[in-house]
Amino acid sequence: PDLTGHEKFSLGNVKYNISRIHVTAVELPSASISLLPGSGIKLVIGNASLTIDMNWNIRTWMFKDSGRGTVHISKVFVTAIFSTPLDNAGPTSISLSSCWTTSGDVDIKLNGKT
Repeated sequence: PDLTGHEKFSLGNVKYNISRIHVTAVELPSASISLLPGSGIKLVIGNASLTIDMNWNIRTWMFKDSGRGTVHISKVFVTAIFSTPLDNAGPTSISLSSCWTTSGDVDIKLNGKT
C-alpha cells in the first residue's frame, strides 16, 4: 500500500506520499530451518538484502518535488521461532513466538525534479 502522511518541522509542515512500492530484489544467501523438539520451528536468515523501487512526492509551503527512488537494505539478520501445538486435535496451526532482526546498511537514492 501507499504511504501518506505529514511531519511538522520548525519551518512548517511537510506532506509526503510514497506510492507504487515494488520489491525488485531479495537475496537470502544464508537461510536455514530447523526443528526444535517438542516446541516448534526455528528460522534463521543471515546476511540478506532487499531492494525496493518507489515513486515519491513531498510538498511544503515553499516547494514541491517528486520523482523515483530506490531503497537497498543489506546485512539483514532474522531469527524467528514458530510454535506448533503438540496435540493432534484439529488442523495444525503455527504461531510466531519470538522474532529478532537487525539490519546493517540502508542506502536511499532519490531522483527527482522541481
